[in-house]
Amino acid sequence: MFSSEETRHADLRGGTPPWQRPLQPFRPPPEADIRCDVAIVGAGITGSLAAEHLTSRGLQVCVIDQQKPGLGSTAASTSMLQWEIDNPLRDLASRYGFERAARAYHYSLAAASGLVALANELGIPCQLRPRHSIYLAAGDVDARQLMIEHDLRRRANLPGEFIPRTNLMDHFGFDRDGAIVSPGSADADPLQLASGLLAIALSRQAIVCDAQAVAYHDDSREAIVELESGHVVAARHVVLATGYALPDIVKPQLHQIASSWAIATAVQPPGTLWRDGMLVWEASTDYHYARTTTDGRIVFGVEDDDQLTEPDKRDGCIPAKSATLARALASLRPDADTTIDYAWAGAFGKTDDGLPLIGLVPGHPRIYGAFGYGGNGITFSYLASLIIARMIAGDHRKEFDDFALDRAG
Repeated sequence: MFSSEETRHADLRGGTPPWQRPLQPFRPPPEADIRCDVAIVGAGITGSLAAEHLTSRGLQVCVIDQQKPGLGSTAASTSMLQWEIDNPLRDLASRYGFERAARAYHYSLAAASGLVALANELGIPCQLRPRHSIYLAAGDVDARQLMIEHDLRRRANLPGEFIPRTNLMDHFGFDRDGAIVSPGSADADPLQLASGLLAIALSRQAIVCDAQAVAYHDDSREAIVELESGHVVAARHVVLATGYALPDIVKPQLHQIASSWAIATAVQPPGTLWRDGMLVWEASTDYHYARTTTDGRIVFGVEDDDQLTEPDKRDGCIPAKSATLARALASLRPDADTTIDYAWAGAFGKTDDGLPLIGLVPGHPRIYGAFGYGGNGITFSYLASLIIARMIAGDHRKEFDDFALDRAG
């Protein structure tokens, strides 16, 4: 478990991702105590989305981060903004019942489309592109099992089309037993997206400070964030957006840390990339995923190891993992140029059920958290910004309990 009080960027990611580093906002350290409506701890994609949404509601927001905004876990994201959840609908329905599982999928679908609409409305230059996703048969999941998943999705009124093996090869160039193709996802440059959101919050008079939170206290009236400098931030509410580094007061039973590795290839020759630059992922438990970039590269990665989480060991595996990923990409796309231009690794938080952890921190009436995103990082970050804003406004809906930090798994 990473501690937010001790974790640094190098603990969360290593190597070099292909994203464009944004200009950093001026972040003066606090010279006095601060009072605001909402204090947000963490200035990555989750904190930036929360800051944008809360300032759009007219709230006075203070964002604190001990390091440069966005250059922790956000920089390691492959920014595949999918609505399909790591756990298939069939598995989630077996665990929680069909109605609750379908509700979670619809929340994720709405979050993906809402995020695209927000970025377009705000005019954030982040290379955002609406995309279909293609979910390939892999491992023990064959066409028959994919068809069962597809039928469940149709019953839940979720979009998508089953593609049999012959059509899959002819029209999409993937030699697999079958696939589900679904609209409603997107891809982007995660650093530019986070930077643009934070800049908009700043334009609405949000405060962004270079500060380290060391302790949290709250009661029925207010919350206090103690800073390493000795100053405090007093707020009506606190939002913990610390990514995969959990503060000591957060102890969810469903959460675990794992590591992933990714590569970005050289720019591909004409005709090499697959149809429409779809977001590609596999139906196996430990799946590979792929996307393209605006300059014609292939980003290819794997949700991989929940045992190898020590940062130096994780990063030391980048060369070997990159070579393995290049071989897997060549198997999936034999015509691809697998020359590696970028390779990186990162920590990510996941949950047993594939759903995020969003809501009040148990025992703390004014402190909210957003964690455990798995493969849906930025999509669930957007969902968290909406749910937490509604809860702060007093609009606590029963279905929000589906994502509660202390939910029974």
